[in-house]
This record gives sequence, structure tokens and C-alpha cells, in this order.
Amino acid sequence: MPNLFLKYYLFLCVQDQVNFEDHITVIIPAYNEEGSIGKVISAIPKDWVEEIVIVNNGSTDKTMEVAVAAGATVVNQPIPGYGIACLKGISYLTTCETAPDIVVFLDGDYSDYPEELPNVVKPILTENVDMVIGSRALGEREPGSMTIPQIFGNWLATNMIKLFYGVRFTDLGPFRAIKYDKLVALQMQDKTYGWTVEMQVKAVKQKLNCSEVAVNYKRRIGVSKVSGTIKGTIMAGYKIIWTIFKYL
Repeated sequence: MPNLFLKYYLFLCVQDQVNFEDHITVIIPAYNEEGSIGKVISAIPKDWVEEIVIVNNGSTDKTMEVAVAAGATVVNQPIPGYGIACLKGISYLTTCETAPDIVVFLDGDYSDYPEELPNVVKPILTENVDMVIGSRALGEREPGSMTIPQIFGNWLATNMIKLFYGVRFTDLGPFRAIKYDKLVALQMQDKTYGWTVEMQVKAVKQKLNCSEVAVNYKRRIGVSKVSGTIKGTIMAGYKIIWTIFKYL
């Protein structure tokens, strides 16, 4: 379990080194996460973000009601799929009067530590990095938080990216931050499991300045819709590998 005192100390250190002129928006796809979404929203440092956007991805429970009660903006995307939910969140941003400077993506199952957001965005704010991947491989993982197929799949995919694209990542983790204008320029398309790897390989091809920071990871609340099923695991693995070859 991560040292909470150390995490708070790091948060203060980051806070001392940045200003808050950049507008940060968080996008969280969510499908039947009523038991976790309120905790995720509550844990996001509110003085760091301008808006939290929950994309309700066809939930049949009270995900939307809990998110609204917690103070988030909710947009609906009834068509299932992680990527299409993220695309809906980006589409919503184009309707806002003022576009954000930085977009943070985060899962709604409370497996990430949302309070680590300052560490994830810090390289963008202080080092002119374009995109930051929160790497679970570099951080502390609670036992059982990632399945063996997930760990192997991340290892295989990141090594394939290194082999074919010449850039080393350690994770395809969902917790990530990117400059809004760079995100728009990527012209993201994937509607399902290939979303995260598409972003990374397109960022490499467009020669974005990419970085990774260690993030911690814990067991999610509820059952994963991807890694929690054999079908989901196989489909995700196939789509990730296919996406890596697609953009060569």
C-alpha cells in the first residue's frame, strides 16, 4: 500500500513548482460504476481541475445519479466501448466555451489513485512534455490488482512498440494526461480496447514529447468488464496488437 504521508509530501512539492493558469479537465468513462464513481470524483484534487466529465457508457445502475451528486458533469454515450466513451468526452469539450489546456483520462473503478493527478500532469506543466503516461509498472501495485494476462499483455505491447516504433513505454495504463491541442491533432479513432495504444503510437509518429511517471494501483471496485472475462481479455489483446501494426 502506498505511503500516504509520502504521497501527500509529493503533492505539496508539485504544488510548489507549478502555477494554475493551465485549465485541466478530467474525462472518466464509466459503465455501471455506482459503487466507485463517487469515490473517484471525491479523490480528485479539486483545486487542480476545472471540470470532471463522466461519460456514462450505457450504465444500467445509478452511475449517472451518483456522479451528478458528486459534482461532475455527465454526458451520455449509450454505445458500449471504452474508446467511443473517450471520444464522446472529447466531443463534449469541443462544445465548451473555453477549451482546456490539459486533458486527464482516468478510470471510474477506483483502481487508480486520483489524488496522484498532480504528479501525472507535472511534466506537462514544468517540463513542456506533451503527453504523460501514468505507469503502473513503475509504481506500486496491490496484489491482485492486475491479472497475469494484463501484466503479460502490457509487457508484450510495450516491447512491440519499442521494436517497431523505437520508443520505450512501460505501460498502456489508463491514467494519463495530454495537452488538449495535441490530443485533437492525434485524431483518435478507436472505439474499443485499442484506445490507449492508439494514443501512444500516434504520439510517437507525430513526434510528441512523451514521458512516464510512476502511479500506484489497487484492486478495483466491482468486476472488470475487460480483464474480468476470458472473452474481454482475448479481444483486448487482439485489438491492442492489431492497432500497433495498423499505424506502422
